[in-house]
Amino acid sequence: MRADWRRLLQQADGLVSAYSNRVSNAANLCALLYQELPDVSWAGFYFLHGNTLLVGPFQGPPACVSIDLGQGVCGQAAMTGKPIRVGDVEAFDGHIVCDAEARSEVVVPLFKEGDLVGVLDVDSRRLNRFSQEDQSGLEALAKIYLASID
Repeated sequence: MRADWRRLLQQADGLVSAYSNRVSNAANLCALLYQELPDVSWAGFYFLHGNTLLVGPFQGPPACVSIDLGQGVCGQAAMTGKPIRVGDVEAFDGHIVCDAEARSEVVVPLFKEGDLVGVLDVDSRRLNRFSQEDQSGLEALAKIYLASID
């Protein structure tokens, strides 16, 4: 089953268009992703504090609280400034296990006016869950989020 990215992005825009609070908007977008994307086990934000990503709003099982820049999929995406899509997290060198059942992941770094804000992280318990279309959809959703916050 594929996500209807056009509809999902319209919903995302509607959810965040009236408010500029980064935590509130992140919380609503996590709920939307978790509810609307098939086979997603975790959807959330990590926000930058110093050289560490700290867990923000999310949906799913408990998460790692902090991730150093350069560590794991989230830390590497944040450090390189490029999205990372992993079909099999066990094959990713340096993967940090927050959910032992997670099998695939996509992480989109979040930059506002050139400054790293954090990352958007989505996991699945299914191998190779995320397609290029999903990555592009999450990148578009990240842009909607970033445009909505102060």
